Amino acid sequence: MSKDLAFGIDIGGSGVKGAVVDLKTGQFATDRVRIPTPQPATPKAVANTCKELIDQFDLPEDMPIGITFPAPVRRNVILFMANLDKSWEGVNVAKLMKKKLGRPVYAVNDADAAGYAEVVYGAAKGVDGLVIVTTLGTGIGTAMIYNGQLQPNTELGHLEINGKDAETRASAGVREKKGWSFEKWAKKLQEYYSHVEMLFTPDLFVVGGGVSKKHDKFLPLLDLKTEIVPAKLFNTAGIVGAAALAAKFCKDC
Repeated sequence: MSKDLAFGIDIGGSGVKGAVVDLKTGQFATDRVRIPTPQPATPKAVANTCKELIDQFDLPEDMPIGITFPAPVRRNVILFMANLDKSWEGVNVAKLMKKKLGRPVYAVNDADAAGYAEVVYGAAKGVDGLVIVTTLGTGIGTAMIYNGQLQPNTELGHLEINGKDAETRASAGVREKKGWSFEKWAKKLQEYYSHVEMLFTPDLFVVGGGVSKKHDKFLPLLDLKTEIVPAKLFNTAGIVGAAALAAKFCKDC
């Protein structure tokens, strides 16, 4: 396989997904494979699932592998875990996976991976300055990229606005739960993005998450000084971003 390829794994609460990524285009170079996330999703169980996943591909030993986690990650160590088993806290993913997979890996927060993919291959490609990518789902995930450099582990979905955690007022999950129209939800989004804009003065907002496919129903309702655009990579972003970051940093793994 070419040096222009890397492997990305996206670990979620319901599925572990992976594919080989063409680093020139940001497209999958193979079919994506999905395996259900083991329950309970302990480090040992998830490592076994990752091995089961990559065993379905004929990967060279030196191919970079990036793995996303729904948690803050500092130098390959999980700081805390909300959506998988609590026993992940303090685990060094690089050491765990090298022991199980026999190869180095690079671990990254899932929102950071998706955000980085949008900057390298998607809606924010070629944009200088500060890009803030938000994923609107059950919560609000965020990634900040300045001049192409990821600033990891920003949790801007948890900003306090009017005394409440922002994602409890403005996530797509809250909209669905409460049955809000897009017009009513846009007022909550306006409040959120205006606050983030005031704090950081970004050059671009990129909005991802499944609901971004319906961006025409709510983005035009927002009144911001900052340009705000829908994401382009959608559900491939986590895998693509993980692979791209692994290719960039795995020499230091």
